[in-house]
Amino acid sequence: MIAPSQREVLRGIEPTVRQNLSLLDPIDQAWQPTDYLPDLTAPDWRDQLSAFRAPAVQLSDEVLVVLVGGMVTEEALPSYSVSFNGIAEDHTGVSDAPWAVWLRGWTAEENRHGDLLNAFLRLTGRVDMRAVERTVHHLLNSGFEPRAYPDLYGGLVYTAFQERATKLSHLNTGKRAAAEGNEALAGICRRIAKDEARHEAFYTRAMSAVLDQDPDGGVVTLGSMLRKVIAMPGRLMYDGKDPDLFDHFSVVAQRLGVYTVRDYADIVRHLVDTWKIAGRSLSGKAARAQEFLCRHAERVDAQAEKANARLASEPRVSFSWINDRSA
Repeated sequence: MIAPSQREVLRGIEPTVRQNLSLLDPIDQAWQPTDYLPDLTAPDWRDQLSAFRAPAVQLSDEVLVVLVGGMVTEEALPSYSVSFNGIAEDHTGVSDAPWAVWLRGWTAEENRHGDLLNAFLRLTGRVDMRAVERTVHHLLNSGFEPRAYPDLYGGLVYTAFQERATKLSHLNTGKRAAAEGNEALAGICRRIAKDEARHEAFYTRAMSAVLDQDPDGGVVTLGSMLRKVIAMPGRLMYDGKDPDLFDHFSVVAQRLGVYTVRDYADIVRHLVDTWKIAGRSLSGKAARAQEFLCRHAERVDAQAEKANARLASEPRVSFSWINDRSA
């Protein structure tokens, strides 16, 4: 029996995609960035802005760094959309096919995240916005490579993983903000995390449908993606000064507990369980990938202690985002 092509499978699961378009919020009911910001058209806008800025003074440089890193990653969404159009096949830009409708809706919802975090940082006056803007410019200019091409299934694995990772990082950033007295930022992070949870559900369900249609091909792709380590979407960030900016940002995020090696292991474990990898009847290359996947989370867990030890020895570095202070 000849296995179906990935393109055939993705077209074949369009009913599942159409069914899950309900995970997109109706635009007339969706939140917008202004819902979480001072109303600068109001008579008391100065009082609103003052009240908004006051708690930001207490935010640590470490929280500011992870917040900027998260914002820069969210602002680079156009690159991600271009990359995933290989799945949607929307050559006209206005297709009403389910994959295309999802991709545009997902992009529109995600676009609000960068807008809101950008406005928050700008209004607080706590960071060097020109350095932040330069970083966004560099990241968009550098492009985006999820290390999946030409494997179409890989795009679904990547987004299912990354949406969950982003959800966790925003939630954890919000917890740190609340601990430092900024409930407005905590609320913003929770709101964004809820969006990421809906998007995670879509990509997880889509890949589950793929695995049901093509279990061997899907498991081989998942194994291949995880053997390479899932590339973070902001890994090409650069501010014009620090060529290792993403690595330095990642160290701060790990030290704060915003996103750690253990989080990575937990996501691997979650996806392997959710996609019922252990229980699938496979052979050959797929069976070997299955064996690898069922033990991979344990391997990553074993690396966590070493990673923590390395973190302790990493020096603090300066970030242009926070006016060259160290974090």
